[in-house]
Amino acid sequence: MDLGVNVPNFGPGTDPGMLHAWAQLVDELGYDLLMLSDHVTVTPDVAERYPEPFYEPFTTLSWLAGVTTRLRLGTTVLVLPYRHPLLVARMAANVQQLSGGRFVLGVGVGWARQEFDALDVPFTARGRLTDDHLAAVRDAWRAMDAGNAGASVAVPVWVGGNSAAAVRRAVRYGDAWHPLKPTLAELRTTLADQPVPALAPRIALRLTPAPVDGPERPLGVGTVEQVLDDLDRLRRLGAATVVLDPYHGDPEETRRPEPAWHALTTLAQHRRTAS
Repeated sequence: MDLGVNVPNFGPGTDPGMLHAWAQLVDELGYDLLMLSDHVTVTPDVAERYPEPFYEPFTTLSWLAGVTTRLRLGTTVLVLPYRHPLLVARMAANVQQLSGGRFVLGVGVGWARQEFDALDVPFTARGRLTDDHLAAVRDAWRAMDAGNAGASVAVPVWVGGNSAAAVRRAVRYGDAWHPLKPTLAELRTTLADQPVPALAPRIALRLTPAPVDGPERPLGVGTVEQVLDDLDRLRRLGAATVVLDPYHGDPEETRRPEPAWHALTTLAQHRRTAS
């Protein structure tokens, strides 16, 4: 099972040097995938969680493709209704080509109503738009391939979201279902009811000195032994990749990445020892 890391591409402590440092750490620790989040305009509802500066993911991942050679690179998740689908298809295909086939396009419907309003995209139509855009992106890639004598430009598509509609969308259009911080019980119930093309969840990463008890403990939160057990349970549930999110919601964390880096280092070391 591969492990990825969701790296903050926003916040007061984030700049090109910090993004490069994150990429170096994730690469050197042996993680398999580096992912970034997506917002186009930082409206007040977005700024509460993900304030400026916000580095646009396609641009940033193109740059990171040039300073890495092994890591896969992706979005968790690109808000698909924000951009014309033909633009998304072209940008994703170009990152795929520039990175040597290392790109993963994680997509979702979005949640920030003020951002939808600022972009003049109907918030209540975001599910339908996401379906329409996914179909259009797939069609565009097929057209590019038909006129391209080289390797295919198609990109693995992970469909984010925890709702029944998101699961149906993943089955119809995706290469993997990418639920965001699900519980183990939720995953088991969903997978029992609906087979998915592949499972690639994003979970928290918060290491604690003492065990965290109780049925409400989120995946990825607890001692390193608990987190390793979570990863093993996800592997046995069929997860091909798990993305770890060490950002806990306070933008000031972006000024002090050392705790997140320590957690990633500790987990990588224990995982190597366990294997």
